[in-house]
Amino acid sequence: MKIGDKLLKELSRRYEPESTIDKKFGRYDLTFRTDADGNPTMLFIGSRNAQGRIVGERFARVMVRDPSGTLLKDHWDAKGRA
Repeated sequence: MKIGDKLLKELSRRYEPESTIDKKFGRYDLTFRTDADGNPTMLFIGSRNAQGRIVGERFARVMVRDPSGTLLKDHWDAKGRA
């Protein structure tokens, strides 16, 4: 599974720092965790089961910054089934 442009646009927003956010996106359920700056860093996408956990795919965000804080690389890696 690939992350589409619409979902990437949703994930490029800033959210509450150091939190876990549950959302509905189209036909998918999303859960993502944010870092200290409010950027989503871990994404679980699929359908939510009776226990509230996501059954689907897991993605991790790679953000590489230089010493001055400029963003050099920003991409999502597929980590397998969740």
